[in-house]
Amino acid sequence: MDARRRSPRLGYLLAAAAATLWALNGSLARLLLDDGLSAPRLAQLRSLVSFLILLAALAATRRDLLRVHAEDLPRMAFLGIVGLALVHASYFLAISRLEIGAALTIQYTGPLLVLLWLRFAHGRRLPGTLWAAVGLTLAGCFLVVQAYDVSALDAVGVGAACVAAITFAIYAVAGERAGHRYPPVTTLVWAFGFASLFWAVVQPLWSFPVALLDSPRNAALGLGVAVIGTLVPFICMVEALRHIPATRATIVATLEPVLAALLALLILGETLAAPQVAGGLLVIGAVIWVQTQRPALEQEAVPAYSSKTSHAVPIQADP
Repeated sequence: MDARRRSPRLGYLLAAAAATLWALNGSLARLLLDDGLSAPRLAQLRSLVSFLILLAALAATRRDLLRVHAEDLPRMAFLGIVGLALVHASYFLAISRLEIGAALTIQYTGPLLVLLWLRFAHGRRLPGTLWAAVGLTLAGCFLVVQAYDVSALDAVGVGAACVAAITFAIYAVAGERAGHRYPPVTTLVWAFGFASLFWAVVQPLWSFPVALLDSPRNAALGLGVAVIGTLVPFICMVEALRHIPATRATIVATLEPVLAALLALLILGETLAAPQVAGGLLVIGAVIWVQTQRPALEQEAVPAYSSKTSHAVPIQADP
């Protein structure tokens, strides 16, 4: 996006909105997981319903937004499979084995991974405030989820959360790159499409446990996970990445563990101890601090896609 059209304030607001909805999604998803829907199947449901809703809406109103360049299809596939399908599956597996907050703390080492990638893979000299803010958010998340209680951790859950951290960082970087070329809905309809195709190959749709969604409660939860917890926040985050760098958007997204802990208190009946409250204040303070600092765009922006041809051929989805 042209620098003159960037609105950092809007970017931060959109990233915070995405974090809020993802936090709500954790509690909704946990209810479905507790009722027996597996993490991979929930990830499949999340991607497929989001894709179908977005495809139908664009096919009916803005078919032009379904067009992408042929050279970008592998990039969309990478974003969909690694940045969406695998981050969903690893996250759901993590929260099925860990407390929601513990899984999110590990996942939100993602911002640190983005900084390390820019520093060592591309030699960027990043502002010290970014490193400090990431450190504060990690410390805050550690306290919010009581990660010091080692007995509460599960090896498989921790491993899944680590995969979620890596794939979340990949999603943020790939999302920022795609956002320089396409509107959020264009990026996501293709990404969710490839994610849905991936899941259809891994676990065929005809074997989906539809019986688990027979009740009105679970059907509503499934739709909520797809729309409130997936489609809307991912659109918010991809749009946010058009206004602020992934380095800062991912730091704002660390509000999710704090908000998830609060929602778990309200929805799941969990309690908050004094260290959790202190940790939440650390995260909120770090997010506010980041917003007061002007981004060093040349150093923080992820490298753009290199186009092999100057006149790529647009591809249009068949609605």
